[in-house]
Order: sequence, then C-alpha cells, then structure tokens
Amino acid sequence: MKRTEFDTQKKYYTLSLLVQDIPGVLSQVARLFSRKGYNIESIVSGESNHPGQTRITIVIKGDELMVNQIAAQCRKLIPVQVVKILEEDTSVQRETALIKVMAVDRTTRDEVIQIANIFRANIIDVSRETLTVAAFGDHSKIKALIKLLGDFGILEMAKTGTLAIERGRSSIYDESKLREEYNYGKNVL
Repeated sequence: MKRTEFDTQKKYYTLSLLVQDIPGVLSQVARLFSRKGYNIESIVSGESNHPGQTRITIVIKGDELMVNQIAAQCRKLIPVQVVKILEEDTSVQRETALIKVMAVDRTTRDEVIQIANIFRANIIDVSRETLTVAAFGDHSKIKALIKLLGDFGILEMAKTGTLAIERGRSSIYDESKLREEYNYGKNVL
C-alpha cells in the first residue's frame, strides 16, 4: 500500500493562534472552520502577555493534511498573526472542570473528597446536599474524574476547552519564514 506525504489517520490536533485583539476576531476564526466543514472539538480564547493580542487555542479531530490546510487558511486571515500546530509531546495541554456532585450523607461526602484528593482536585463549595469539585489537568485526567464522580450523580458541570503552550524555550513568538511571508502579504494590502 502506497503512503502519501501526509498520514491520513484521524486524531486530535491542537492549533495555537495569536491574533489581533479586535471585536469579532474569535467569530471570524470560528466561521472559517465552519465554512470549511471542520468541527471544533474545543476552543479557548484569552489575553496573551502582549497588549493588543489574544491567544486562541483550538482542538480539532482530523488527519495531518486537513490540519495543515486549515492552519494555512487561518494564516490568511488579516487579524491572525501566528498559527502553530502544537504536538502533544512538545507541549503542555490542560483543561479545567467544575463539577457539582450529589453528596447527601457523610459517607458519600467522604468518598467524593477522597476521589478529589486522589486527582489533586479541590472542593470549592459545600452545601448540605452537594460538593463542588474543581479539577485541573490533562484531558484523560478530567475525563477519568468525571466518570468516577458520575456514580454519585453529577448535578451540573462546567468545563473549559484545552489550554496549551509549548514546552521549553520554544514559544508562539518564535519568528518563522512562514509567518514573515504571510505578514508581508497582509502588510502590502
């Protein structure tokens, strides 16, 4: 069987974008994915350490060719300054979850607290019938915690998408030829 240049196996990919902090930029990026027919598994947007710039982290499921194509399309958007595809082994990726669990008796409370401790999660709210657990970790850790707490009855849950940053000295601000090429085209317009 002949292999193409790109692996066609579908898996999760994380894109990190640095964009101008202008109204509607998140919507503009999300619309690009919608127009191309790509489903966003998670999207997180927040300020960066440079004023006037916002960092967007997007997780999508697809193959390598698809991810490279959508990254190239993102780079063409005027407010997009940098697009990086983050590899799982060279980046730190984390999620946050708030999980409100039924805990009507002492035994149940103790069990939920033990599970929270094992996962290094915190109990951030207590009422007579509920405990709210806050957890921070990689996707598999959050998923496992949710599964275990599900046995007690989850009343409500709020979960972020994936936040990601490169390990070591590499950063989204590293200059690259590709970035310069796209910025040149944007500045000429």
